[in-house]
Amino acid sequence: MNPTTELQRPPRVRVQRRAVHGVLLLDKPLGLSSNDALQKAKWLLRAEKAGHTGTLDPLATGLLPLCFGAATKFSQLSLDADKRYLATLALGIRTTTGDAEGEVLERHDAEHITPGGASLAALRRTGSGNLTLDGSITLSGLEALPEEQRATLLTSPDRLLADAPELRLPASEAARFLSGLRRRVDAPDAERVRVYGP
Repeated sequence: MNPTTELQRPPRVRVQRRAVHGVLLLDKPLGLSSNDALQKAKWLLRAEKAGHTGTLDPLATGLLPLCFGAATKFSQLSLDADKRYLATLALGIRTTTGDAEGEVLERHDAEHITPGGASLAALRRTGSGNLTLDGSITLSGLEALPEEQRATLLTSPDRLLADAPELRLPASEAARFLSGLRRRVDAPDAERVRVYGP
């Protein structure tokens, strides 16, 4: 081969991003960081804007709500929500970190187990606020779907506000509210509300 000949590389195909809005309930796999899972889902959906609602360690699996587009404005609500987990313990094993990542310090037979609570063998998040694994999908499941069907798995951005009371405004009031004007309404006091126009 002539040393002056340049190798021609095929041009990189640039993914056309699009505005995608909603919440994807991802069942995160073992061994993947939350950010890696987010970037993979964002690429599969060709989404312009995305964020997650709190990290899940690579050794943990389960519910990782991903926010796209307008839903990213409410991701903090899910970040602060109570989380629920299913923990699997390895009895008779004590590690430096208390989980499977650490170096084993002690091993005991079942009949010689003493307090000091085993080590964590597996952790699975089953819930975050009002969100659960019901209706969730794995990355491999998302990838297996035809591209045009992937966005149909997103739920409405207000799913993250489902615990807040709903308030509906007429068109004129909604327009004023959206422009930043405070409105008086006949409704009980609440820490936060979901406000809708017509």
